[in-house]
Amino acid sequence: MGKSISLIGMAGAGKSVLGKELARHFDFNFIDSDKLIETNENKSLQEILDESGIEKFKKIEETALLSVRFNQTILATGGSAIFSKDAMTYIKKNSSVIYIEVSFEKILDRIANFSNRGFVKASDQTIQQAFNEREGAYRDFADHIVSNNADLESCFKKILSVI
Repeated sequence: MGKSISLIGMAGAGKSVLGKELARHFDFNFIDSDKLIETNENKSLQEILDESGIEKFKKIEETALLSVRFNQTILATGGSAIFSKDAMTYIKKNSSVIYIEVSFEKILDRIANFSNRGFVKASDQTIQQAFNEREGAYRDFADHIVSNNADLESCFKKILSVI
């Protein structure tokens, strides 16, 4: 397995945990784009959103994603990565993209409070509406779709079987 892998999906889908496990399994580099943004900006995602607004946040995220150098890399993207067509085109060109699909109910089970997670959504938009808006884009960009509604180990095994 020489090709880099990028994981996309909603907050709470398990991208970071699965990404770390895949990186360990393949002995690849692991990059969490949310952590990359926080390191670059020296602020939490929520602080960036609160101080700069959604559009500036999306630009910051796009810049961070376009800076990733894919060389046997596992990239766990932030849930809002799909809002940048340029970044997603770059990611798709340089890696296999796997959408970690999780039901809305499971997301709510996993994340009790979105308010300080750095979650990008319009102020008048519910989490359900944001989920619905993103789901189609995740599917459109994905090379593979893997469900993570059960335990992480079975999802990990499914990922290995599709790559």
